[in-house]
Amino acid sequence: MSESPFDLETVDRLLSTTRSVRRRLDYDRPVEREVLLDCIRLSQQAPTATNSQGWRWLVIDDPAKKRGLGDIYARGIPLLDEMSKSAKDAQTAMVYNHARDFASRLGDVPVLVIPCLEGRLDADAEHVHITSYYGSVYQAVWSFQLALRSRGLGSVFTTMHLTFEEESRELLGLPENVVQTALLPVAYTVGMDFKPADRPAPESITHFNDWGAS
Repeated sequence: MSESPFDLETVDRLLSTTRSVRRRLDYDRPVEREVLLDCIRLSQQAPTATNSQGWRWLVIDDPAKKRGLGDIYARGIPLLDEMSKSAKDAQTAMVYNHARDFASRLGDVPVLVIPCLEGRLDADAEHVHITSYYGSVYQAVWSFQLALRSRGLGSVFTTMHLTFEEESRELLGLPENVVQTALLPVAYTVGMDFKPADRPAPESITHFNDWGAS
């Protein structure tokens, strides 16, 4: 293996400890717009399909709009309750329960960030177009979340408010051709000592050349 130009220990720690943070967000510490712009600037280097670069970012720090989004988001709590009941294991059920508790406080998070795309897909869009469309922005979103983590901030990738997409669009004054792709609550974290999650061995989920081959 050739020598890496990066400090792999630091990079691996960043990649293995960046995940949804709900219970350790600092609700009282403001998040500077300059920090958010730095993270968005880094996200712009993410690869995109056909070099389209159609992502746009809506940053909400207005208290009234955050409360409004929080009210919309909280309407999805019954859905979380149902998902918790059907969880396949205790860890998944715990995640849903934490998400439920978090939903009631979403409007209190210092900043809510919504990654968007300009231009809607046709209703009968083919699978290849759908994957390219959303795949482009989600790579930028992940870069944004990694950049946040490296600066001491946490985030949550969530889409539950899109159950009520039209209402949130009206609240935020978004044009019809702008598509919301996620909602990321952002705040500084209480501490930075996050650990890797328990995941299955890569050999158990990887196939080489043929499905079923290991």
